[in-house]
Amino acid sequence: MQKTMRWYGPHDGVSLRDIRQCGVTGVVTALHQIPVGEVWQVKDIQERQEIIRREGMEWSVVESLPVHEDIKRRGGEYQTHILNYKKSLENLAQCGIKVVAYNFMPILDWVRTDQSYSNPDGTKALLFDEVAFTFFDVFLLKRPDAQDDYSKEQLDEAKVYGDSLNEEEKERLFQNVLLGLPGSDESFTPEKILELLEAYSGIDDDALRNNLIQFLSEVAPVAEELGMKLAIHPDDPPFSVLGLPRVVSTEKDIAAIMSKVPVSANGLCYCTGSLGAQPNNNLVRIIDKHGDRIHFLHLRNVKREDGKRFRESEHLNGDNPMEEIVEKLVVLMQKRKTALPMRPDHGFLHSFEGKEKYPGYSLIGRLKGLAEIRGLELGILHKLKQTGTIN
Repeated sequence: MQKTMRWYGPHDGVSLRDIRQCGVTGVVTALHQIPVGEVWQVKDIQERQEIIRREGMEWSVVESLPVHEDIKRRGGEYQTHILNYKKSLENLAQCGIKVVAYNFMPILDWVRTDQSYSNPDGTKALLFDEVAFTFFDVFLLKRPDAQDDYSKEQLDEAKVYGDSLNEEEKERLFQNVLLGLPGSDESFTPEKILELLEAYSGIDDDALRNNLIQFLSEVAPVAEELGMKLAIHPDDPPFSVLGLPRVVSTEKDIAAIMSKVPVSANGLCYCTGSLGAQPNNNLVRIIDKHGDRIHFLHLRNVKREDGKRFRESEHLNGDNPMEEIVEKLVVLMQKRKTALPMRPDHGFLHSFEGKEKYPGYSLIGRLKGLAEIRGLELGILHKLKQTGTIN
């Protein structure tokens, strides 16, 4: 695997020098300062590349080249935004960047109800709690008709939970859910969220899936011609939130995306954390079925609890069979004769660091995950060579 780490740009609290000292050679980043939907110009791409190269690394993967909401809804100025997306791909290819990650989640890029869940050892982790989210949705945000999406038992449980919170805790929950886009320092306002939700009225899973396929039918052939790879990130969490449609949550979803646009450039960002939060997903089987279309790796682990919540766990200690997953990936890369870019996704916040600018992206937590994954990969490589499974 090509070892990389995510960097949010010059305003990130973790510097490129810090990242380089972790032993990685590649950086995963994006031009977060450019408004969604506008063209990424060559001069801006090259400027970011030069900053990274001065620290002895390369810009390996774009994460993300965001998809405008108009494209997801196939309304407004979606045609202009698709043209801009193609142009950005051309400019990235001109600069030698070949892997682009993106997602097709409506409005919210990812959702957690707790950004600083306390582990027994004092480290902090990210957590999603269904009961807390239900309380947020129905009683804090007061999304119109939200109660119709939940059972009476769920509503009663959420009400009891909410009654246990003080005003400061309610405000913290509100801010946790409406964190905003990665790389942004601005959170969504409730008014903006409700406005965006109204724009998705009448768009169900089938409609959103069709919009994704239409988008890929236009941009994937361009990427293929440019020698690029597109890697769609699974939904996070992999189930509906705020009544919004989801189309990259299950094995069936992935199979539909791959089969409807059958070109190599149309591929998957294999995120073990997002996929693993859905207990019905078989992460090993996904590699077996779609290995040739996996273009980028996010390796992290989760612990699922009572079917109502999941929390991010140590990279090698969770519900995902990481040893089996990494072994499958090692064999896959040997077969494909490539080293897939991988980043240790998220990590615990250790007390030594005090605070993180972007939840889940502390340096020490990610470095710990990187070291564990690197050691696991080397051990598996040695074993497979000893047994003659690989050369």
